[in-house]
Amino acid sequence: MTDIEISTPITRLLGIRVPVVQAGMSWASSSPALPLAVSGAGGLGVLAAGPMRTDDFIEALARLRESNRPFAVNLPLYRPGADEFIEHLVSHPVPIIVASQGGPKKHLARLREVGTRWLHVVSTVEHAEKAATAGVDGLVVVGGEAGGHPPADLVSTMVIVRAVRNALPDIPLVASGGFADGAGLAAALSLGADAAQFGTRFIASHESNVAPTYRQRIVDATVDDTDVVGRDLDVIRMLSNDFSKQMLELENTGAPLDDRKTAFLASTLKDAALHGDTIAGKVEAGQSAGLINTIEHAADIVDTIVAEYLDVVAHLPAAIRTTA
Repeated sequence: MTDIEISTPITRLLGIRVPVVQAGMSWASSSPALPLAVSGAGGLGVLAAGPMRTDDFIEALARLRESNRPFAVNLPLYRPGADEFIEHLVSHPVPIIVASQGGPKKHLARLREVGTRWLHVVSTVEHAEKAATAGVDGLVVVGGEAGGHPPADLVSTMVIVRAVRNALPDIPLVASGGFADGAGLAAALSLGADAAQFGTRFIASHESNVAPTYRQRIVDATVDDTDVVGRDLDVIRMLSNDFSKQMLELENTGAPLDDRKTAFLASTLKDAALHGDTIAGKVEAGQSAGLINTIEHAADIVDTIVAEYLDVVAHLPAAIRTTA
């Protein structure tokens, strides 16, 4: 739908055509294919740098730059080697960075100096206010429905987005967690966000860099087919499997932290995403998996979200003024 533009503060800030942001997902978008497809369709494609080796990271950035489309790099700031990646982004600037799992103050000024827009991932009002005070360009606000790393308190997207918007009425804001379609985009914008971020929906795309069994688990999932595990460790939301059931059993029976940590670290996202182990691997996904029934090309997903959004908005009930 190259003739459609939905203008919001986020689309104007980032130079994209529609307010559809693809989440930076380790392994799923740790290669150029998915972000290229999403950016090419008018949304914001995001390269997930978290698990990438330096050479692969540099090569992927070169391919993304060749597209002449806006794109972003998601960089977890706690990642070993994050400073090395930052140095490369300073000397070889990218349009946008989506920073997570760490504060922005250390690197923000240098990235801003080379023209990079900085979006910061937050899940509480307190962290949102700190990031805004530090001078970030915008926020990605994550609610409890999200896959991967939701907020530990699991406050819903509907509530946390409204709370952040009330606290910070002017900052560009992307809502994340629970969105899978055009109705979700309409809901995000009605909450006061300027775009919606879609993660699980894009895992179920042909361009996502995950094993076919992982994609199929997304399609087969129901809305209540996720577990939240890793209490006191590194909370993740994932599709229910033998690993998540083991973790829940340990947590619910009060197993010592060391025992839970051993079990938690024995399974990885890489096991599921690259090796296809959806039984014992960490199959990270959000509750929106229950709304996803097909595996599509990423560009078609963007187009469908936009078409559904337009249809939803067109059919919202009109207000009727009544007389006393």
